[in-house]
Amino acid sequence: MRDLKNKLTSGKSTKNIQNRKGKSFGYQVLGFGAGGSAATYEVDFLVIAGGGGGTSGAGAGGGGGGGGGYRTSTQEATQGKTITITVGAGGNAGSSGSTSSFSGTGLTTITSAGGGAGGVYNGGNGYSGGSGGGGAYSGGNGGSGNTPSTSPSQGSDGGDANSANGAAAGGGGASVAGSNVTGPAGSAGGAGTASSITGSSVTRAGGGGGGSDLGAGPAGAGGGGTGGGSGGAGVAGAANFGGGGGGGGGPSGAGGAGGKGVIIISMLDADYSGTTSGSPTVATGVSGKTVLTFNSSGSYTG
Repeated sequence: MRDLKNKLTSGKSTKNIQNRKGKSFGYQVLGFGAGGSAATYEVDFLVIAGGGGGTSGAGAGGGGGGGGGYRTSTQEATQGKTITITVGAGGNAGSSGSTSSFSGTGLTTITSAGGGAGGVYNGGNGYSGGSGGGGAYSGGNGGSGNTPSTSPSQGSDGGDANSANGAAAGGGGASVAGSNVTGPAGSAGGAGTASSITGSSVTRAGGGGGGSDLGAGPAGAGGGGTGGGSGGAGVAGAANFGGGGGGGGGPSGAGGAGGKGVIIISMLDADYSGTTSGSPTVATGVSGKTVLTFNSSGSYTG
């Protein structure tokens, strides 16, 4: 029996996937029924969790939220079996995002962790998650990314608020850590990771910028929200990008919510059955593949 390969990567979709529809193995014995296994086909997966929420700037700037965990996988699915898709919500202001995952018969379940929330004023550390939230004024450390640990890593650490002014740090992104505070303005959220699974390169899971009463922190590329300036609210992370929310600006700006996650799956056009739930967006003929984008939870049966 041939090995079934499960390949996990980070940030790139697998190319040159062969059509395996109708491929099976086993044998028949006349008079005794049929033996063998169901046919398999290859599927690419992109799994992004909900982004973490930025924290209120009560007193001074709030930390930016971390981007949602970012994982990819290429696996062999079995015809007639259902792949269950769970898309995580973004965190409210001051709360971490929720996990996204897929599972199914014969598949290795892949789960991406929600982004960590930003740290709270007066030295609060950012929360850990897929990417970590940024630390708050004064002296708050960034939360750890890639929590729980996966290989390859699903995200980066939040920045540290190591300055004695009112600034907070940005949250981590899928590929770049949040920047440390170096001046009076909030620091930048980390950049997310690009994927071409939909046919064009799109960056997702960026971190939110840190807030400050003396200047807003820039958003991380890939759906992160900008931090708030003096009294200003942090901007929410982009929905279905898993972006972290921006931290609120001091002394009273609200934190931005994290963006909802997304799961995207891709297979050869010839392997697409048309059986789905949850109303995914379906694009066919993408370099010979059908791409299903799940902005909410649902399923696909091959």
